[in-house]
Amino acid sequence: MNGPLPWYVARSAGLVSWGLLTASTMWGLALSTKVFGRRPRSSWLLDLHRMLGGLALVFVGVHVGGILLDTYVHFSPASVLVPFASGWHPLAVAWGVVSLYLLLAVEITSLLRSRISHRTWRGVHYASFALFVTATIHGLAAGTDATRAVAVIVAALCALMVLTLAAIRLVPYLFDESPSRRVHDFGPRASAGARR
Repeated sequence: MNGPLPWYVARSAGLVSWGLLTASTMWGLALSTKVFGRRPRSSWLLDLHRMLGGLALVFVGVHVGGILLDTYVHFSPASVLVPFASGWHPLAVAWGVVSLYLLLAVEITSLLRSRISHRTWRGVHYASFALFVTATIHGLAAGTDATRAVAVIVAALCALMVLTLAAIRLVPYLFDESPSRRVHDFGPRASAGARR
């Protein structure tokens, strides 16, 4: 496929995947706090969080596919799968490669949640914080829209919202010494059939 279409596909899919990832991160944090008042119990609220993460992975696939089809830079499969293998802005692309693997780890362990220990799932799910950081850095360092003030402002506002929700979620646990709170789940509650 020649012409600018693959580049436009890669660029737009990258923006959409970052937006979905950001929404999933914020929604997951909102679910696990008392931002909604009492902790919500409706299963569709958790399903929305899962759907946002799954769609983010789909659009990352479209993003990578568009990059591989683009003839301007000539990315190879190794360029998009191995950090620092790209000849074009290797550090900026490496942030994206790391983000891809973090997203895969979070999504795969979420799909396997009923088959793995709760501790394993929770430990991997904490990688969502690192994923948000690496994906944001990748977008700002490699994205062609990152030079626009609006992109930087949106990224900064989203980062502030994620940081605020994370603080609301984690600060009470940092100052509570009771054993019951130390072993308490930091993530959204599993559905009734999920393993702990």
